[in-house]
Amino acid sequence: MTAQPLDSPAPPPSPAAGAQLRARIAASPRADRWLPAWDLEWTQALETARQTLSLAAAYETIATWTRRLDTAPAVDAFLEGGCDTSDGIPLEDVLGPRR
Repeated sequence: MTAQPLDSPAPPPSPAAGAQLRARIAASPRADRWLPAWDLEWTQALETARQTLSLAAAYETIATWTRRLDTAPAVDAFLEGGCDTSDGIPLEDVLGPRR
């Protein structure tokens, strides 16, 4: 059986994950706003990794931006559908807690 338990940690991203994610952001319709934010957060994550000798910040940055890119079409559809956004559901309720 190849299924993993729900509480198992996600495998670490590949060494090229940062570059691949940056390419996805550059190709997105929000690139003009998101690319500078990605570059800043990625630079900070790499500096934190250098100082702490831990890749946790880099992994978390990749995971956060991956979720952001993956959910952007659903958010757009929700907003374009004229749905009420006043309920203020936290993103963690939809995506689950950060790891």
